[in-house]
Amino acid sequence: MTGAILVVQPETDDPPHLFGQWLEEAGATLEVCRPYAGEPVPTADGYAGLLVMGGAMGANDDDVLEWVGPVKELVRDAVSIGVPTLGICLGHQLMGAALGGRVTPNPLGQQVGLIPVGWTQEAREDRLFGGLATPRRGVQWNYDLVVEPPPAAVVLARTERGELQVARYGARAWGVQLHPEVDETVVGTWVTDAERMELADRGLDADRLLTEIKEAREELDHAWAPLAAGFADVVLGPA
Repeated sequence: MTGAILVVQPETDDPPHLFGQWLEEAGATLEVCRPYAGEPVPTADGYAGLLVMGGAMGANDDDVLEWVGPVKELVRDAVSIGVPTLGICLGHQLMGAALGGRVTPNPLGQQVGLIPVGWTQEAREDRLFGGLATPRRGVQWNYDLVVEPPPAAVVLARTERGELQVARYGARAWGVQLHPEVDETVVGTWVTDAERMELADRGLDADRLLTEIKEAREELDHAWAPLAAGFADVVLGPA
C-alpha cells in the first residue's frame, strides 16, 4: 500500500490502539504487519513511514524468533533512506540494537506504571519532540532498556535515575521507551499471575497501577496525542 505507514506489530497484545487512532485522525493510512502470525516483514520501499510497536520478546532474540533480524534490517534501511521511523518500547530497543547500540535488562530493574519524562535540552530543539518537552508522564512497562545508545543517537529524555526514555536515531527516526498507545485494558493483558506476584514482592499492586493509568486517561491523551499528530506531520509533510 504505497504511501502508508508500515506498522510492525510484534505480538497480539500491543496493537497500535490509541496511537493508531490518532495517526488516522491526523490523515495517515496504516498497513499493519504481524510477524508473530507468520506475515513476512516487508522492505521500506514505497512506505511513507515506519512504526515499530512493543512486545514481550527481546531485541536480541535474533536466534529465537526468525523475524527479529529482518525487522532490524528494515529499521536500518528505513533510517538510511530517510523514511520517518518511530519505535515504541521493544520497537525503540530494536532500533537501538539495529543501529549499533546495546540492549540489556535494566540494571535498575523493571519499570512499571506512570513515570515522569526527563527531557534534555536537545529535546527542546528536536523537530518531533520540541513541542512536547514540558512536564508530562508516560506509561512504562518494561524489563529491557537501551543501556548504550548508538554512537550517532541523540538522547532526548532520561528518567531521574538516568534510564534512557526517548532518543533520536536519525534525522527522521526516533524511539520512545514509554507506551503512548496504551490504556489500562491493553496493559492489563500484559499482567500475568506471575508478574502480579513479582510486583507484590516489590510492594506494588498491579490493580492499583492499572487504576492509576485509567484515572490519568485525560492527562495521557493530552500528553501523547500530539506525538502522533507530529509524527503524521513528518510522514505527510516535506522531507
